[in-house]
Amino acid sequence: MKPKIIQLTLCLMFLLSFFILGMTEVKSEKPMSATETATFAGGCFWCTEHAFDEVTGVLSTTSGYTGGHKKNPTYQDVSAGGTGHVEVVQVVFDPDQVSYEQLLDVFWRNIDPTVKNQQFCDHGDQYRSEIFTHSEKQHKLALASKIALKKNKPFKEPIFTEITEATTFYPAEEYHQDFHHKNPVRYKFYRFSCGRDQRLQVLWGGER
Repeated sequence: MKPKIIQLTLCLMFLLSFFILGMTEVKSEKPMSATETATFAGGCFWCTEHAFDEVTGVLSTTSGYTGGHKKNPTYQDVSAGGTGHVEVVQVVFDPDQVSYEQLLDVFWRNIDPTVKNQQFCDHGDQYRSEIFTHSEKQHKLALASKIALKKNKPFKEPIFTEITEATTFYPAEEYHQDFHHKNPVRYKFYRFSCGRDQRLQVLWGGER
């Protein structure tokens, strides 16, 4: 066999082995799981976002507004009341790492479900606690979690948290996103002065 033919044969064999190896690596990769979305209203969205940011399997959290009638609301619109919107956090999560039921558990233990149109020091329907579901499955799971909580709650007061089908979500202004990271001192002062952790301790003890 001539040297040039030998070189060409070796080159073709090398390219073929590289292609086969590449195909093997692609096949061995674990397919990415589909993400899911959950939306929760738990009073001030700075605090609600913080709670879900600490959960393994949560891929992103976005503070925003939903549940009302005004299109493209601003923070000033919602905080003034009358829009029907509520401060919420939209959570994108990997269901292979964290279940919707686990997120519901995080939600309950980071809110005060015993008050209507209020969360801690914030008053008005824009601060009501509410679960916005994105599917029939989520609705059933949310309803089951609420029923279970009514039976096993560690407090005597009734539960006012509503379960509603998700509607248009409007992201809040950029300065509200990741507020606990961007403004840690102001965030901690607000959280303490609002009495959030103190009330959660009374309601849930060390279960959060």
